[in-house]
Amino acid sequence: MTKKTNDSNLELVLFEDSGFVNLLPLVYWRWVGNLRCGGRSLAERICTVQKQNKPILYLRPELTAVTSQENTGKVQNSIKPTGHTLFVNARCLLTSPIPQTQDNLVARRENQIVYIWAQPDLAGKLTQEIFFDEAKLNQILAPYPQIDGKLTLIKYPWDLVNNNIKAIEHDWKLLDIPEKAGRVYPGAYLLAPENISIAGGSVVKPGTVLDAESGPIIIGENVTIKSNCTLEGPIYIGDHTLIQPCAVINDGVSIGPVCKVGGELEASIIHSHSNKQHDGFLGHSYIGQWVNLAADTINSDLKNTYGPVRVPINGRLVDTGQMFVGLTMGDHSKTSVNTMFSTGSVVGFACSVFCSRFVPTFLPSFSWITDEGRQPAIPEKALEIARQVMARRNVALTKAMEKLFLGICRQAKQFEIVENGQNAPQNECQV
Repeated sequence: MTKKTNDSNLELVLFEDSGFVNLLPLVYWRWVGNLRCGGRSLAERICTVQKQNKPILYLRPELTAVTSQENTGKVQNSIKPTGHTLFVNARCLLTSPIPQTQDNLVARRENQIVYIWAQPDLAGKLTQEIFFDEAKLNQILAPYPQIDGKLTLIKYPWDLVNNNIKAIEHDWKLLDIPEKAGRVYPGAYLLAPENISIAGGSVVKPGTVLDAESGPIIIGENVTIKSNCTLEGPIYIGDHTLIQPCAVINDGVSIGPVCKVGGELEASIIHSHSNKQHDGFLGHSYIGQWVNLAADTINSDLKNTYGPVRVPINGRLVDTGQMFVGLTMGDHSKTSVNTMFSTGSVVGFACSVFCSRFVPTFLPSFSWITDEGRQPAIPEKALEIARQVMARRNVALTKAMEKLFLGICRQAKQFEIVENGQNAPQNECQV
């Protein structure tokens, strides 16, 4: 029988590992723990479940300065432990506490590290650098007991989408007081109101239907839901978000804070500070931060053959084994009106799309694409656009952000190349 640790002596370390590459382009602009699923980031959920504040963060060096400014944890390269330390993979979608033990213990899932309980002798060897060197890490961990972690580990972008309902339902359980603090106008209809939470400052205009019979609807603070919308839970809508009139938001949708959304959505995540204000369908997709989807931008999330979707990840096509996979779009990317994306498309970081026909399935970062073809965008010009976009939301582009932004152009050239030196596959249309 194992003994429980004393929480007061517990150190929590959230680490990135080499698995981050399969989550590009979503993690150029942020560390893995800041990916959203449900109404929280992966890191916020881990800290909430483990009841630990201000964890130590092990992450890629290029993200150190920006993440340190966010004040979400202590960014370090190593620790000098005095007690028991819990190392948790930041790709873990945690919905229940990790079983405690005083022993050194390694938990894996499909041979990937999920978490490690470490006494000081082991914890001192587990530096930030080690988690990116699989061979050295396995050598260090070989003497210790290994178990099946039996936890959800996010491997690809569609894993976030596929687990979104589970995460929203977990968020509902974490609500302290699921009450109707906001204003619901006469003529709005709430179905299963006991499954609906509307935070202070939020308003629901007449003609709107909030249908929570199939799952909870969580509406954050200062949200405006305009008239004649239909929302079907499970759904999460973040603070200061605007839902435009006649929007149809089906189950499995999470909208991060400070977004403007309209049209039809289902089973999708919009990270934060992004706009999809007009008509157009978005399904089974993950949309990054500071993205603008113009009027009538649409995506396909199902092939006509109903077969499994293949998605270009790191310059190679990955068979998802899924029937429904939509669009993955990196941060600071934009579309023009009437843009169309085929099933399983990936758009990189800081892309501008001006096409009257289907966009290539893979669009490398810093692309400027029209019907005449694709040209590389000028990073400095893309940075200036980002500065203007962020200023409109009263968010300053810091020097650390500027350095990261321009550095992503160099990173993308490393990851978005296939073995023969050509750009990753772009022409496989999956409609």
